[in-house]
Parts: sequence; structure tokens; C-alpha cells
Amino acid sequence: MKKPWKIYVIHHSHTDIGYTDRQEKIEQYHVGFIRQALQILSDASSGRQPTWQGFKWCCETFWAVERFLEQATPQEQSAFAEAVRNGDIELSGTYLNMTELPDEHLLRSILSKAVTYGRSIGHKVDSAMTADINGYSWGYAQSLIDSGIQHLFSCVHTHHGMFPLGRKQTPFWWETSRGDKLLVWNGDHYMLGNELALCPDAVGSYMIRDELVTPAIVENQMEIAEIRIQRYLAQLETEAYPADFVPVMISGLATDNGAPNGQLMTFIHEWNAKHGDSIHIEMTTLSHFFEIVKQSDIDIPVYRGDWPDWWSDGVNSTALHTQMFRDAQRTLRKIRQMDPSHEVISPQEITAIEQPLVMYAEHTWGFHSSIYEPWHSQVMQLGIRKEAYASNASTLAYRAWDKLLHSQGEALLYPNRPFRYRVLNTNPTPSRELVELNLEGYEVVRFKDGLEVIDAATGSVIPHQKSGYQSYTVNVALDSMASKEFYLQPVKHVEPRTTNNVQLIGADQVYDIADIYPGGGDQQSIKVSRHAIESDYVQISWNDEGIVSWLNKETGEDLLRADRDHHAFTPIYEVTPATDARDGGSQCAVRRQMGRNRKGLNVQRSIGRIMQMKEGNKGPLFARVELHYEVAGMTYYSVHLKVYADSNRVDVSVRLHKDSVWNPENLYISVPFTLGVKDHETLWLDKAGAPIRPGVDQLPGTCLDYYCIQEGLSLTNQENGHQEALLIATPDTPLIQLGSLAHDKRIVHTQQTGDEPRHLYVWALSNYWETNFKATVGGFYEFHYRMQYDSNIPSPEAAMNRVRSLASGFTVARVDR
Repeated sequence: MKKPWKIYVIHHSHTDIGYTDRQEKIEQYHVGFIRQALQILSDASSGRQPTWQGFKWCCETFWAVERFLEQATPQEQSAFAEAVRNGDIELSGTYLNMTELPDEHLLRSILSKAVTYGRSIGHKVDSAMTADINGYSWGYAQSLIDSGIQHLFSCVHTHHGMFPLGRKQTPFWWETSRGDKLLVWNGDHYMLGNELALCPDAVGSYMIRDELVTPAIVENQMEIAEIRIQRYLAQLETEAYPADFVPVMISGLATDNGAPNGQLMTFIHEWNAKHGDSIHIEMTTLSHFFEIVKQSDIDIPVYRGDWPDWWSDGVNSTALHTQMFRDAQRTLRKIRQMDPSHEVISPQEITAIEQPLVMYAEHTWGFHSSIYEPWHSQVMQLGIRKEAYASNASTLAYRAWDKLLHSQGEALLYPNRPFRYRVLNTNPTPSRELVELNLEGYEVVRFKDGLEVIDAATGSVIPHQKSGYQSYTVNVALDSMASKEFYLQPVKHVEPRTTNNVQLIGADQVYDIADIYPGGGDQQSIKVSRHAIESDYVQISWNDEGIVSWLNKETGEDLLRADRDHHAFTPIYEVTPATDARDGGSQCAVRRQMGRNRKGLNVQRSIGRIMQMKEGNKGPLFARVELHYEVAGMTYYSVHLKVYADSNRVDVSVRLHKDSVWNPENLYISVPFTLGVKDHETLWLDKAGAPIRPGVDQLPGTCLDYYCIQEGLSLTNQENGHQEALLIATPDTPLIQLGSLAHDKRIVHTQQTGDEPRHLYVWALSNYWETNFKATVGGFYEFHYRMQYDSNIPSPEAAMNRVRSLASGFTVARVDR
């Protein structure tokens, strides 16, 4: 080593809810950790443990502080507040270590909590840390800044992930989409200090693999520390590290959810007495460390863009519950939109909905041995508890939603309830939707001879289409927060049916020859044949290989890429065989080698093929067809196309029954869409807080393969000042794959050449992780996609608002007269 060094140690406990123990047990642990930290401080200041003087504790998540404050005595609450004000205990502005599932509303809510509490006790909270997660939406930075946080310390865990910028242990200014700047320390693993042997009985050998690989409890801690610390600092000098100080995160035990350890301070004193002239170690806080960074002469670069999280892919190992989470979060947004002043739904009720949403979106996706022993009671129990968060959030959100609708006139069940319906647009943009007016099963008989749908404001009859045994569809256009009412009345309705003299459909009702006289005698605006469905706006064609054409009749362009690898909504199933498919050790081993490919070199891939077409409901408003596929790994896979008669919109639902498989597997759904103007086309993704252009609006060195999005994406064309867009809402499935599906060397942002095809897929299901993903994704699923072409979208933000409106739809409530 060439220079005197300063090591700043930040002592914390990594919050991993449900990885090492039951969720409620983890809560009990973290409440106990704060009590232990208070006791360590008391023992140090009183002289009972003089070698513990200088001890500091960082509360990694405010969730743990909340739980502590709920259970603490008044004396404990007071002691805690005093320790925070004194700088002996620090509040991180992070609520929990999150995936990218939360939307901007939820982020703002949870990231303000630590700052609000700090303000209540006369203390400024200006720093936050995260551990174990690999990234954040661009809007996360803005949410931190808006909450009052100025600094973020990121401890990326590179297991199946990677740190950004091409190097760690370096600062940068993270500029938001609005131009604000957050100071970030792009740090190392959250237990690096354990690897350097700083903590007694908590030595790690996970990242540092050398001849000193040891158990956690050793007799020669000082010897190991001397070797590893000096070697680590020498390596920093070799890499032209610009400072003479370096931060180190540390746990008091060799585990996630580890306790504070006063003996760590004892070791630091011993080290400084022996080596302090050349390498001085000091326990510090996040806020103090960032002040040192800002006072140093380090050149701090500025970067703009998204920081895609490598670790948000756990969400598709529990796809059904992720779908439920997203629906509950969407419902909460509707509640906020309809009741902004809390006249009906109290702030306490909103918080009650948010809490299980946060707990589901937290980054831990199961017990640590979920792949090795999926039958273990802890695996089962913790998995069910995790999934229950989504279920509970859904229950609470819909309970509040029902309360809100009832307060605005929704009619509950009673005899002779009027057949009157209110349709409401809770979206921030004007929209047009096909909405269903539903009857109770026992009410159908009242309309046995037919019905009419009446606009309650004008008394005029409006077109409708029967869409099910007890449901009727109408077309409704509404401004934001506007509503219309309709009622049903019986009518004797006779629909004569006779033969058609020019439509080339046989007595078998198979329509497999194009008409010589197009439209001859067919009054329907949508034509359905064995190989196509066509409206005035779009023509979708298929053969046994899949959907091969999606013609936009407004522009004459095929909306499917000519260079696509797979056809629209075709399933691509992958499985990587384990050496012994019946052995948990083998299942873990095959996954452990996957790295950032999320599949093995020996991956087996199956592409779905269409085996059958069925015509569904057809009428003046829309028509449906079903395409049934054959593909490995599934006993059922079908694509349902709902084509609108009066607009360039198609709703798609994918229904499937996935086999239960222990081997690591992936299901992708191809969405190879384009506007047909490659040089002018831009892909935008709906990320929390800001739309982004993948491969453009992101930090150097970040993931290019997949993104966790909010409600969907859009393709826009700004040629000659004219902006058109293809809007694609993905309300159920948040992961979008853009990198190659092939097992290959992965590239990160700034490594791309521009020649990569960047084919677009939905990454619907996966169970590849070797520790805590759900071991099987078997079961029934239905995923929805809503697509609309619009020739006049003024901005990317407007496109994202329309995408969110497509994902949300309209609300229909049965009301009194």
C-alpha cells in the first residue's frame, strides 16, 4: 500500500423478510435489534463496556423502526429519539428493499415516512441505503429527493446481477428526469466488512475466496483481517481508486437479519492500536460518510436514466399473485383519483391497503431453501404468507372501493333493483371503452325476448352486443372523471336468419374461401374466416406457425416486424434439465451456474404452433376468435383476440395451463410489434415516475435484457412532426424481455453496438433462481394485453397516460334511479 487509509464502517442488519425465517419472526428480530443497539449504547456510555465507545447503528429500513415504535415503551421511544438526535443511531430513508413493482404513488408514500418521523423528533433525515437489490426505477430517485433525501448508498449484490458504471465503490450524481440530482455511492456487497474479518464471530467467505476460507467463528480473526484488508486496499490502489477512504457495510452476525454486535467496536479499537497509523477504522453513519465524500476532491460524474433491477424477476415466479398485486395497486390509484380529500376513505384505510402491497413488493421471494427442498414446512408457510400479502391488499383495496362506490349511489342487492348502470372514467385521460352491463343470473328471464340499452341522459337507444349469457356490451366515450348512465328495457327482438347468396361459407359453417364479392350481403363490420379476422382498421392473419400478419389498414403497414424470430403472442417455452431432476442438490446446482442468462447452455426451447381456430362472439361492436396452440410444458395455451369494430384496437388474452415442473424454466410470449418506420420509431416503457427509452435512458453498465414496467409500453413515430403510437397495455405481466433469448455472453448498457435486433417479449413465468423463488410455476393463468393504434399522440407522457387508461378501463356500477 502507498498511502494511509481510512475505513468507514457502517453497521446495519440486512432486512430480508421471509428469507431466513418466518416474516413475523423477522419482525420480532428487528424490533429486538433496535433494543440491543440501545443497550449497547447505554453500556458504552455508562462505562460498563468502555471498549464499545464509538458504536453506531444504522437502521437499514424504516419498516423496522415503525415496528419498534409500535411496540416500544414510552421510555424506549424517548431513548431511541435521543440516540437518533445524537447521531448514534441513524435512520435510513429507505422503507424496505423493494422490487420495481411499486408505482410512484406507493414510492412517495413509503419513502416519506422516515423523513416525517425524523422531523417529528427534531432530526433531519437526508440519507438512505439499500442492500441486496440491483437497481431502481428512475422515479425512485425523484421520490427520494421529493421526500427530502439527498444521498443514496447502494449495496448491490451481484449474484445473478451486476453493479452499474463498470466499477463499484464509486460515487456519482444521479440526475432525475426533472433535472434534480441525488448523490449516490455505488457500493460493494452489504456484508463486505464481514468478508474483511472486522466482526468477531461473524467472518464471511462468500465473495472473497482464498486460502483463508473459514467458518464464521474463528480463533485468528486479527490475522485474517490483516491479510484481507491490506490486500483489498492494495487492490483499490491498483485500480486507481481516487480516494484515501473507503466505506464498508457490516453485519453483527454472519447472516442476513443479523443483530448488532458491540464486540465489533472492541475489535476496531484493537486494530487501530496496532495499525491505526496506516489503516484507521472508524464506525460512522451514512450522513457523515456522504459529508466526507462531498468535502473530498473526488471527481463525481453525473448520469441520467433508469437503473433497471436485475432482481425484480422473482415476481414472475408467483405470477398469479403479482397479477393480484397489480390489480390492487391499480384499484388504490382509482380510489385516490375519486376521493383525493379522503371524504369517504380515510388516510388510515389507505395506509392499511399500502402495507400489504409494500410487503408483497419487498425483494424477498421466499425461504432460502425453496428450490432445494420445496416441500419443507418453512418453504410452504413463508410462500403462502408472501402470497397472502397480495391477497390481503386486494381484499382491502376492493373493500374501500366498494365503500366509495356505495357512497356515490351504487345499489346493493334488493328485489326489483332497477336495471340502471353508471359508467365512470377514473383515468387521467379521455377514453373510449367497450363496457359490460351485467345482470344477475336470475334476472335474465326478464329480457327473454330481447332488450334495448337506453342513454339515460338523452333517452336514445344505443347499439349493444350480447357478450355472454348475462352480459351486454356498449361502447362508451368519456372525459377524465366523467360518467354516463344507461338503463335496460325489454323489447321483443326477432333476428331472422336466412341463407347468404354471395358469402362463400359452406353448410358446415366453415369459412375458408375469400368472398368473390367482398362484403356481399354481410352486414357485420368485422369479417372472420379460418385464417383471418378483419375490421375497417386492422386485419390479423395466421397459419399453423402463428399470427403472421397484423395489418394496420389506416397506414397500410404491417405492425409485425419482418425480422422477428417469433410470431405475435406465440409462446416460447424453455427448460434447462438438471442432472438429476429428482434431487434438490442437482436442481440448485444447475441454477447456480446460470449467472445473468437465466437459463443453461443446454436449454431446451419449444415454440408454440396453432392447432385449431374457433370463432367466438361476433356482433356490431366486436368479434372474437380463439387460437389454440400446442407447446411443450403446457397442456393448454390459447390466444383470444377481441377486435373492435369502430377503432384500431385489439384486446388479447392468453390463457394457459402450465405443467408443474421442478427444472428451471421460462415462458416468454412474443410481442414483435413495430410501426414500420425503423429510423423514426422509439420504444417507451412505463416505469414508476418517468417513461424511459430502454437502451437510452439508463445508467451505464445496467441491464439491457429485461425491465420491470408498470402498465405497459408504446412505440412512437415522430416523423415530420407527426406523432403516431402503438400503445400496448400489459396490466398483468410486468416483465419485458428485450435481450436475445439465446444463452450467450450478456451485454450491459454502453456495450451495445446498435446492431442488436432487440426483439420484444413478455417474460411471463420463471422459476430459475436456486434459492428462494417458487420451485414450480404450474397452474392456470390468464394474462391480458390491450393494443391500440393512435395517429395523434402529442408526447411520450401522453402515450403512457393512454397506456395506463387501457390497463385500467372504465368502472361500471349498478345504481338506483
